[in-house]
Amino acid sequence: MKNLVIFGLFIICLVAAQVSFAQTTDEIVEKYIDALGGKDNMNALQTVQMSGSMSVQSADVALVITRKHMVGARTDISVMGTENYQIVTPEKSWSFMPIQGQSSPEEVSAEQHNAMVTQLDVQGSLVNYKEKGSSVEYKGKETVDGAECYKLVLTYKTGKVANYFIDTKTNRLIKSSSKMVVNGEEMENATSFSNFKQNADGYWFPYTQISSRGELSIDTVETNIKVDDAIFKVN
Repeated sequence: MKNLVIFGLFIICLVAAQVSFAQTTDEIVEKYIDALGGKDNMNALQTVQMSGSMSVQSADVALVITRKHMVGARTDISVMGTENYQIVTPEKSWSFMPIQGQSSPEEVSAEQHNAMVTQLDVQGSLVNYKEKGSSVEYKGKETVDGAECYKLVLTYKTGKVANYFIDTKTNRLIKSSSKMVVNGEEMENATSFSNFKQNADGYWFPYTQISSRGELSIDTVETNIKVDDAIFKVN
């Protein structure tokens, strides 16, 4: 009888802990969305165009990143006198990189496409994640670059997993990481975010993004501008 009572208490505590974690996760996500500009604003976000630059192996690279929610993403890359681009659509992705010797656009592998396709979610993977078929787990707190962060693990409906580190003080995403397969090898893809600024429409964006590819400095961010679907077609 005593064992049954102990077992019953264990089950009650376990259920209570699960409910507490669910509440904590939802609260963290809600505050994160508020820090982006608010739920209503994020639900209304349909297009984003960023202009910026980065330095890659001592070469200055100018970038224009144009995204239309769940329709397409295009990155135009100007470097060393060449005009390059990458296009992502829900079904396929392409790359045209004359700087690397390409003479015509090439479809990227299914592995690369699967890693890139999350770019199409302009509103962000944590916004309405349940409706998108994803799940989020709260994994406690970790220190990232001296800042105490909530660690959230997002599992997409495709099975892809991403880690999000959200500053406990600002509720802003300061790092994300995920695994990606390149040429048959699994690699860690991590990006740090800082220098947050609010644009004219009330959305907050990180104007500095650092990854293994280099440091991306954003100059301007325009939101909800008209974007022609034709730019997501291969020239």
